[in-house]
Amino acid sequence: MKPAPPPAATYRLQFHAGFTFEDARRLVPYLYDLGVSHIYASPYLRARSGSLHGYDVADPSSLNPELGSQEDYDRMVAELQRHHMGQLVDVAPNHMGIGHPGNYRWLDVL
Repeated sequence: MKPAPPPAATYRLQFHAGFTFEDARRLVPYLYDLGVSHIYASPYLRARSGSLHGYDVADPSSLNPELGSQEDYDRMVAELQRHHMGQLVDVAPNHMGIGHPGNYRWLDVL
């Protein structure tokens, strides 16, 4: 698959349980028509349960199940690719949810 061109116009998507990969997938054609070249996504890795922002990552090696399945994510990416769009993902490692019991890396350090 041909990679997306460099970002020309981004649109910010805030993922949480109320706005999922499927919701984003359905928006892609509309965003494309607006001239958006890339989505600019909030973190969508496994975050603390109920996170509304996703920056409190508890497991950086898996997707947040509150946002959908791997298949849902793959469908969103396929829709972006179909429209020759890319994605930028906001990541802030210093915001990882270190107090969350699901953050096995942090617990291993302790």
